[in-house]
Amino acid sequence: MATLLFLVHRLPYPLHKGDKVRSYHLLRHLQQEHRVFLGTFIDDPADEQHLPEMETLCPDLFVARIDARTARLRSLGSLFRREPMTLGYYRDRSMSAWVASVMAQHHIDKTVVFSSAMAQYAPAGVPMLVDFVDLDSAKWAQFAPAHSWPMSWVYERESRVLLDYERQVAAAAEHAFFVTPHELALFDSHAPECRGRAKVLRNGVDSSYFQPLDSRASPYAAQEVPVIFTGAMDYWPNVDAVTWFAQDMLPRLRQRWPTLRFYIVGRSPVRQVQALASDGVVVTGTVDDVRPYLQHARAVVAPLRVARGIQNKILEAMAMAQAVVTTPSCADAVGATEAQGLLRASDAEGFVKEVDLVLQRGSAQARQLGQAARQFVLSHCRWDTQLQPLDRYLGLSLPEGVAQC
Repeated sequence: MATLLFLVHRLPYPLHKGDKVRSYHLLRHLQQEHRVFLGTFIDDPADEQHLPEMETLCPDLFVARIDARTARLRSLGSLFRREPMTLGYYRDRSMSAWVASVMAQHHIDKTVVFSSAMAQYAPAGVPMLVDFVDLDSAKWAQFAPAHSWPMSWVYERESRVLLDYERQVAAAAEHAFFVTPHELALFDSHAPECRGRAKVLRNGVDSSYFQPLDSRASPYAAQEVPVIFTGAMDYWPNVDAVTWFAQDMLPRLRQRWPTLRFYIVGRSPVRQVQALASDGVVVTGTVDDVRPYLQHARAVVAPLRVARGIQNKILEAMAMAQAVVTTPSCADAVGATEAQGLLRASDAEGFVKEVDLVLQRGSAQARQLGQAARQFVLSHCRWDTQLQPLDRYLGLSLPEGVAQC
């Protein structure tokens, strides 16, 4: 057993965001063999209610609070320090003091950093593993052309400065990880001096939780043809995705399917999303359980034009025995084929065509494709299998027959 310092930029619970899902399962995996000191932030007051559960899960827990307004001011100050605004946003004296206290009282064998922003707290002299997940600098580069000045300039600058920082972190790390081969190849192309230092550590899905059950009631009206998107609806790529679908695809689909309704299922819908609500669009906000919505949908879409890494929403839908229509970049990250329930569309016309074909399928054909999607997840996307290679980098031996990164 080793003693680990695990630094995460957002409380790994509840599991309503993709990064929380990954960091939660990473925490659980690390705890199987090690003592873990977890330092993290709460950036949503609603997460406070989950602290007792987190303290039970990880007794060696420290949580700092982020006030969004204060954090934004700190991040603006980073403009004058020639550092990523992301670092300023997550800079906190109490977190630094807690890390120093842990180091003074315990021997830490290794530090595991989740998200590059937390590397600023990694103690010197302790071997560091960094889970970048995605190449965040590339995300900001994607944001820039989709926004007008001055935000386009801010995003372009953040992309450039953050990439420099990511390269520094990777160079200082013992090992670094990205969620897909594409993200890894992108990093290697931008940081040739770090080539060979980073590996792939893919996402998984809890297929025992996300599974269809005959006893689960439908949330939809009997006459509806429900098409669904799931995700946090205060995240700009998700906002862009549902807006694109509602404006450019839904009207054409409703010409053929008059009772089709587009369900946007996810927490914290911003005004732009709320404004989409109409006879043909339902904005649910937070739901107690997303599984009934997934299980009983006629089609699941993920029209993400700006996306990095593996989308958990796609894996969860496939685990629920649903085929998914998504963009090529998202499909390539998952790796499933059309026969395995992952359908590709690169533009609005393609989405209309693919969704229409899904809706035309008879129940037996739809069930068969859905089962193929679930089988892909069971075979390729189990969390325990995906995270086992990490043990080698923590000084553990892999069980016989487990593939290494």
